[in-house]
Amino acid sequence: MKDFLTALKRFSSKAFAKSLDYIELVGNKLPHPATLFLLLAIAVMVLSWVSAALNVSASHPVDGSLITVNNLISAEGFRWIYTNIIANFLKFPPLGYVLVVMVGIGVAEGSGLFTVMIRSLVLSSPPKLITGAIVTAGLISHLASEAGYVILIPLGAMIFHALGRHPMAGLAAAFCGVSGGFGANFLIGSIDPILAGISESAAQMIIPDMVVNPAVNYYFMFFSAFLVIFVGTWITEKIVEPRLGKYSGQAEKLPIEQLTAVEKKGLRWAGYSLLATLGLLALTVVPSWGILRDPETGSILHSPFFNGIIIGILLMFFIPGLFYGIAVGTIKNDKHVAKHISQAMAGMASYIVLVFFAAQFVYFFDYSNLGIIVAIKGAQGLQSINLTGVPLIVAFVLLSAFINLFMGSASAKWAIMAPVFIPMLMLIDPPYHPGLTQAAFRIGDSVTNLITPMMSYFALIVTFAQKYDEKYGIGTIISTMIPYTVVLTIFWIGALAIWMLLGIPLGPDGPIFMN
Repeated sequence: MKDFLTALKRFSSKAFAKSLDYIELVGNKLPHPATLFLLLAIAVMVLSWVSAALNVSASHPVDGSLITVNNLISAEGFRWIYTNIIANFLKFPPLGYVLVVMVGIGVAEGSGLFTVMIRSLVLSSPPKLITGAIVTAGLISHLASEAGYVILIPLGAMIFHALGRHPMAGLAAAFCGVSGGFGANFLIGSIDPILAGISESAAQMIIPDMVVNPAVNYYFMFFSAFLVIFVGTWITEKIVEPRLGKYSGQAEKLPIEQLTAVEKKGLRWAGYSLLATLGLLALTVVPSWGILRDPETGSILHSPFFNGIIIGILLMFFIPGLFYGIAVGTIKNDKHVAKHISQAMAGMASYIVLVFFAAQFVYFFDYSNLGIIVAIKGAQGLQSINLTGVPLIVAFVLLSAFINLFMGSASAKWAIMAPVFIPMLMLIDPPYHPGLTQAAFRIGDSVTNLITPMMSYFALIVTFAQKYDEKYGIGTIISTMIPYTVVLTIFWIGALAIWMLLGIPLGPDGPIFMN
């Protein structure tokens, strides 16, 4: 029996190693995301020509009208393409949302506020709470583009090492918060308007004037933050750290820089200014006379406040970042502010290129009517096999998690998946709100970040680990992080299932079901 178990373990280890090699091989062969979207746009053109020739059609589930395919490879189709390429790019919602919010994030990041916030949270925590503090700091680091990966993950390893604990456990805890908890946070970050904008474009295939606001998942995202902190802390202390044992390497314990008096002063200024900003925003919407309520109905959910919430998010980053920078001297005049914003925008160059091609794919798909026809046929198929409710959403989470193994960019994946799955789930009975589909995607997109070599910072994580033992490699990181992936997947899916069964809104104007 013992020999059998040993052979089984050896076989499973080889099979797992081969599967990882396969994932890496397939992922490396994928083209650049911009090229991928260009190829998908061309594929939509060809598919529209074939479908039009075959007279593919569907009946609209609301008004019963016949929906036919618009052929993009025709005189009329080419005229539409030629005259709409620029419009497709400019009206793609994620583009404007992200560039606007990056004005605020650029000031907060460039002034040094994000980095000091992370250090302060971790360094001020009691030793017994240090694991939870590191996971929490990882969640908060989503607000900055690279701070979590570049600063917190090596800092987590350094702190554990300094405390006499295994540095890989600290690295794993930080990695769990930064990457595994990507779909959770206490505040709305830069990824939220990106995903909401893509969801909105997809939902408008069914309801042309539908709006999906960036806070549509906020309630569930806020709850998920506590879930990730609890699970990440428990796994680190009960599974990962005992498995690693005592660290016996020769790496030198590096001193951890404490916050200076000036940095502490800057944090106080940032905190006071954030409270003042939140107070002023509250005055515009909480009182019955608030100027950002709907002037006709007095509604808060359907109001100028939520329609323009991106500006509120911008202010919540911009003002604290400005006050912090003035206090510590990283912002001395308007030129410094412009410099920080420009540097943040410069980092968005590759994203703008990606958006140009992604927008063409999305709007080609929309114009051709292939999107709504696929959604109607798919919804009918799901109804026929009775795959609805929690099982359907669980299946979608697992599909998203699997796709994430091969394609790292969340926005690129969602730009491909949303035009198919959001309309499809809006057309089943009962119809699901786009916010639910987006929340399910975010879970799947998060949990396998920890074990896929396709994650853009994975090589950097390996480099950090090798500072403590040069033998550590991709396999070391993946084997360490698998418990997080498995347990997070189970708990997070369970939380979403309970959320659905109780009918709790996922966020402001984010019900489970369509009205």
